[in-house]
Amino acid sequence: MQTTVENTDKHTVKLTIEVPADQVDKDLDSTYRSIAREVKIPGFRPGKAPKPIIDAQVGRDVVLEEFVHQSVPSYFREAVTDEDLAPIGDPEVDVEQLEPGKSFIFTATVEVRPRLALTKDEYEGVAVEKPSTEPTDEDVDAYIERLQRQFAELEPVERPAQESDLVTVSQTVTRDGEQLDALTRDEYLYSIGSQEFGEAMDAALTGTKPGDIVEFDEDLAAERFGEELGGPAHFRVLVKDVKALRLPEADDAFASTASEFDTLAELRDDLRDKLREVKEREAEGVVRDRVLQALVDTVDVELPESLIADETAHRMHHAEQQASRYGLTLEQMLELQGWDRDRLAEDSRDHAIRAIKADLVLEAVARSEELEVTAEELGVQIGQMAQAYDRDPKELAMQLDRSGQVVTLAGDIIRSKALDILVERADITEEAPGAEEADASTASAEPAEEGMEEQS
Repeated sequence: MQTTVENTDKHTVKLTIEVPADQVDKDLDSTYRSIAREVKIPGFRPGKAPKPIIDAQVGRDVVLEEFVHQSVPSYFREAVTDEDLAPIGDPEVDVEQLEPGKSFIFTATVEVRPRLALTKDEYEGVAVEKPSTEPTDEDVDAYIERLQRQFAELEPVERPAQESDLVTVSQTVTRDGEQLDALTRDEYLYSIGSQEFGEAMDAALTGTKPGDIVEFDEDLAAERFGEELGGPAHFRVLVKDVKALRLPEADDAFASTASEFDTLAELRDDLRDKLREVKEREAEGVVRDRVLQALVDTVDVELPESLIADETAHRMHHAEQQASRYGLTLEQMLELQGWDRDRLAEDSRDHAIRAIKADLVLEAVARSEELEVTAEELGVQIGQMAQAYDRDPKELAMQLDRSGQVVTLAGDIIRSKALDILVERADITEEAPGAEEADASTASAEPAEEGMEEQS
């Protein structure tokens, strides 16, 4: 099969594809057999009618039209694979020649993904900072406090209730005058600040004393309480007592009780080592993100609007599915987060553009490095997927192959290998202490579309 490629627009190409006559004859025979199995012709068993009879019965033009319908997609896929093109959407096909004994010639005009060409000088030595992996005294103190809370005791207090106190309550929850038994509690120990039933309850209980009764309304989130209980509800809560957590003293005796160590110093050293390992793993992920983003920021590429629109729509659809899993509409989910559909669409588009550019960068690096995927690498990845989804690896491999998703999986592996190379050859320096907290503060002030997803 011969293919010529002509650029007809910024991101559009016209492929002229010529299929040899012997291949056409073979595929045309397959079309005849397919039609013969479907058409009932008197005097012939299904699938056994000869070509002239089929031509007379259904028409030669119908047979050729079915041949084009069946064969062009596979010819087109083979052509774009040979030419290393990535089509966007379906091609516009025009038949140029389809005659007995001659090659089949057709054109396919299609929009394609742009391609980047990067030299080693352009993608090696990317300068990024690695977050500090050394735990601070505050990090260790916070972990010690969590351990203290596990061994804390409750003691009654005379003062009004405050955050982190535990109050024993009896509560009645109603909706439209009907009691909601699933939420009604007696002698229930509630932690102020837990937001177990929403923010209103914490606010109402703060400052109360034993014997106080508070009433308030709360809109219960369906994703937490379920469809049946979700919605507006009225709470009436009687405070019976107020207790505070009395934390054990952080000393050697506590260390020997809460751990296998005899002294607090040994426990702190062990916690520091464990926290350092956690921070190291987290820092590796941050470095990978920063290296890729730094390279993406240097790329100037015009993206087809249809490509951006498809990726944006995919992200919006994912957000709708996420909301549906919680029994909510997308608008309800957005309202809970203080967003609206327009803001989500804008954020999804921004993320789509960054994701597309990141893929183009990694694909360019992969081509420059001539990266390939081995059968062993595919097998390992499929095995991990099979384990995650509790599937048989061979069955999953066959399904991925039949659906064409194995090509997508191979692409994911290649891009991951390309990112490995970028990180290995990057210029990585240690981040100044305190910079990580500043980054976190900035990030928290800027909601992202991933908040609507699994948070990828």
